[in-house]
Amino acid sequence: MPTSLYKLDARTEPARGVALFHSADRLLRIEFFTSAIARITFTAERSFRPARSSIVIGTKEEVPLALSETTDSYILKSPALQVVVRKATGALCYLDADGMLLMQEPARGGKELTSRTVYRHIFDAAVSVEQAESIDGARASVRSDRTEFERTAYEAKLEFVFERDEALFGLGSHEEGYANLRGRSRELYQQNMKAVVPHLVSTRGYGVLLDCASAMTFHDDALGSYWWADCVDELDFYFIYGGSFNNVIRGYRELTGATPLPPRWAFGYVQSKERYVTANEMLAIVAEYRRRKIPLDAIVLDWKSWPNGEGWGQKSFDPVRFSDPDDFIQKLHDMHARLMVSIWPIMTGGCRDQREFVERGLMLGNQSTYNAFLAEARELYWEQASGGLFSHGIDAWWCDCTEPFEADWSGAVKPEPHRRFAINTEASKLYLDPARINAYSLVHSQGIYEGQRRSSQKRVLNLTRSSYAGQHRYGTFTWNGDVCATWETLRRSIAEGVNFCATGEPYWTVDIGGFFVDNNPELWFWRGDYPDGCRGLTEMNALEPDPRDAGSKDLGFYELYTRWLQYAVFLPMFRSHGTDVAREIWRFGEEGTPFYDAIASGIRLRYRLLPYIYSVAAAVTFDHASMVTALALAFPQDAATYPIADQYLFGPSIMVCPVTAPMYYGPQSTPISNRPHSRRVYLPAERQWYSADGEAVYEGGQTIDATAPLETIPWFIPAGTILPIGPVMQYVDEMPVAPLEVRIYPGADAVFTLYEDAGDGYGYERGEWARIQIAWNDARGELIFSSREGTFPGLIAERDFQIVVFTPKNRWHRSIRYDGTEHCIRLRGEELDFNQ
Repeated sequence: MPTSLYKLDARTEPARGVALFHSADRLLRIEFFTSAIARITFTAERSFRPARSSIVIGTKEEVPLALSETTDSYILKSPALQVVVRKATGALCYLDADGMLLMQEPARGGKELTSRTVYRHIFDAAVSVEQAESIDGARASVRSDRTEFERTAYEAKLEFVFERDEALFGLGSHEEGYANLRGRSRELYQQNMKAVVPHLVSTRGYGVLLDCASAMTFHDDALGSYWWADCVDELDFYFIYGGSFNNVIRGYRELTGATPLPPRWAFGYVQSKERYVTANEMLAIVAEYRRRKIPLDAIVLDWKSWPNGEGWGQKSFDPVRFSDPDDFIQKLHDMHARLMVSIWPIMTGGCRDQREFVERGLMLGNQSTYNAFLAEARELYWEQASGGLFSHGIDAWWCDCTEPFEADWSGAVKPEPHRRFAINTEASKLYLDPARINAYSLVHSQGIYEGQRRSSQKRVLNLTRSSYAGQHRYGTFTWNGDVCATWETLRRSIAEGVNFCATGEPYWTVDIGGFFVDNNPELWFWRGDYPDGCRGLTEMNALEPDPRDAGSKDLGFYELYTRWLQYAVFLPMFRSHGTDVAREIWRFGEEGTPFYDAIASGIRLRYRLLPYIYSVAAAVTFDHASMVTALALAFPQDAATYPIADQYLFGPSIMVCPVTAPMYYGPQSTPISNRPHSRRVYLPAERQWYSADGEAVYEGGQTIDATAPLETIPWFIPAGTILPIGPVMQYVDEMPVAPLEVRIYPGADAVFTLYEDAGDGYGYERGEWARIQIAWNDARGELIFSSREGTFPGLIAERDFQIVVFTPKNRWHRSIRYDGTEHCIRLRGEELDFNQ
């Protein structure tokens, strides 16, 4: 018989869902958080550390375990999950309730801890702080410091044995451009174009959440299949079994918290650039959108909104450029537009906000970045932001540069991946404990959310460049950083968003058109393909081209921007932003010209989709749904979806297929000839697929050529879909009583829950909302509107619905007046009969 190295510990409590094991020098704890989620903690100490997770905030359930033993293993069983512990090595195997293997560690053991020393950097009061400013904002660093011993900690390694037939997704948003992580590696640290979320999700219906905030790497390559962490006090992770992707995400949010519902306007069109300079300029931009009848819901005030000469990061308006901020913001609101303002965790130049932090000892060692890990510092930051900005009526935050110690944003040559990893992580560890360098954005977002929730009923909306596990609970959206205007970047962005949202962090977006359009040979990251961009420079008169740039344009950029915008129509936030060139619609032509019309069509389509989008957002909040989903995770039984990196689901029922290659123009307006205006699209198996207009129906399991002229992005609807469509509006609340169109794509049963509430405020948390369940019975050809559930102030009690049922040969139309009671429509032969 083998020697038993891991023995059952006397402190085991199966009735409470906890089993402990010990070897000569290790402790292993398996604790069932729910019947489908197991927490595994592994330490080289004599006891486990007190729990103090910044990621996990959920409440553990009492899950009785059935504990049994064989010659070589211990077996822990809950109603949903089995964990097998090998006595010889402590290696773990995870099986579902029926005994199907889900994932395992190598038999030799898969958990390693290597002792390391943690030093704390000490900064003298007279330390020399070097300050600099770049396209990425202000930075401050310390020339010299001394260190002292802090504690002994560990490097950790967690190994996996994956099955050959599974695909892996998650770990956040990264710039490499691959979706399926099998055979790949990733460095997990925060950087301008990296947003880390340490949650890995499999097509086999499970996830692994590593409760760790240090620098990490993930490998599934020639080096092996493992997760390495730079600094932990103990190895702590969760195995989440769901059986389906949706249930895995539900488990993730049971651990990390629910997602607040963003304001409805957050799903409208957001206009931004680097940068608008004055209040009058911004008012003129919004007025021009209204004059042209192009929908718009928000405009963004980027950096340097603060007083000129007062230093970087002051959270107040320049009294010259924004002489009356109350009046400015009220005028925006009178035009039904909201204002988002950029704020920074970095304060320099001796501005008032910086001085207050320094005087109270709440800065990190560079005396310029506030210590967001301290509750007192978060409260002060909110007080400053509230007094200088929020009190004037701004509507949303853009928390930029939330990876405040990024250190590779310079030089003509991009550092190699291992050098970038070292450069950025070492810069962070100079000021932060190495065990939590990835979590700055999490606690920074926490302070904004908690501060605004204490003082206002206005829903928190925070667009932030960095992210971490659990950050969704603080009202955040994340974007993929300052990327370049190239077709390759657009293509890669799709995979970035798919992997970010696969983690369970639901809200992600992009800078439409790419941030950098020009090509600067002195900076590796400023490598757009379109030096001419579009007419006008970025800092110019709001409505007229700059005479120095008269006639300057690149139709290649026009095409790229148009395709990027069409893609972003189907993202959680729809936001145009970037430097080098302005992005307003009139920069791309006038009405009646192809690029203008295609952009206008995309913006209007977004507004028609708002009833669907807002209902999906409610499902994210109430049902832990996802808004962006990899095809492989939505259709895990179809292995042909596993390598697809340029298609995805938007909500449950729209498959988006962005165009990622030019069809009309190359750089410098060079015409492209003989290139088809279509793209290849894979239609997942086991269902039929409709073109968006319902005019074509395809069998699944095949690849087709989808028509994609400039004005069209291919998107497809699976048979068995109910899709609510609204009218084109100039802002999200313009037409509250307008009829809604309900499109039915037959071929299978379908259910959709149409959600409504006030659109802002937190009344929905108190039950102030209304839902209508709409169900399609395909066999009977029957559509049922259930009785309305719930109510809220301002509810439209009666509403007209235009029903459109697609069939292979016709569209069937019918109008109904819905009064909150159950309605039924039956399709019989050649007509739609209405019965109440």
